[in-house]
Amino acid sequence: MIRVLIVDDHQVVRQGLRYVLEDEADIEVAGECADGHAAVEAIESLRPDVVLLDMVMPGMGGLEVLERLRERPAPPAVIVLTSFVENEVALQAMRGGALSYLSKTSAVDRVVEAVRMATAGGSVLDPPVAAMLVQRVRDDDSPVKEDPLRMLAPRERDVLAVLARGQSNREIARTLSLSETTVKSYVSSILTKLRLQDRTQAAIFGLQCGLVPLGEALSADQLSVED
Repeated sequence: MIRVLIVDDHQVVRQGLRYVLEDEADIEVAGECADGHAAVEAIESLRPDVVLLDMVMPGMGGLEVLERLRERPAPPAVIVLTSFVENEVALQAMRGGALSYLSKTSAVDRVVEAVRMATAGGSVLDPPVAAMLVQRVRDDDSPVKEDPLRMLAPRERDVLAVLARGQSNREIARTLSLSETTVKSYVSSILTKLRLQDRTQAAIFGLQCGLVPLGEALSADQLSVED
């Protein structure tokens, strides 16, 4: 059972999310909070698996909550669900540890999918956020200079290309006729060689390097990255 904490200052939003999530057999709403301070306390006492977090709230906002969670040894997975879709805030939230960044206008099934994927470290990004992150990678200095893909073995490049399409380890293994254990080893090696922190960064890096066209990666209206 996936235990979810809903954090939003609007009661109607909290009620709507509770109604949607409790209709899922594998999801339980552990609690609700209307501000960041209450959220930090609730996370400590309720220990949810996933937090649905608004960005703009009275007192302590979403970014501050993320900062507090980084101090915890085993923080819950965080999905940002907000009407405040602004590039710099989205970037700060992802850097702060959020796995997914969704607009409150997102489809219900996308929110549910993000909750399930979060328990496995997977991400769901709204297309504008994914495009912004890719553009930021293009604008920033590359973590590896002079054609970083040259550092990867041919099979590692194959794995990165499939990962950039949003496929899980199981799907990558099936696509490339490898075992899941081998895929995990390749992914770990890719992250180490390219000095990237996680699969989301690797997927974005693969898009930035042109391993898969951005339009193709977003053809399903989202970029999903899961273990």
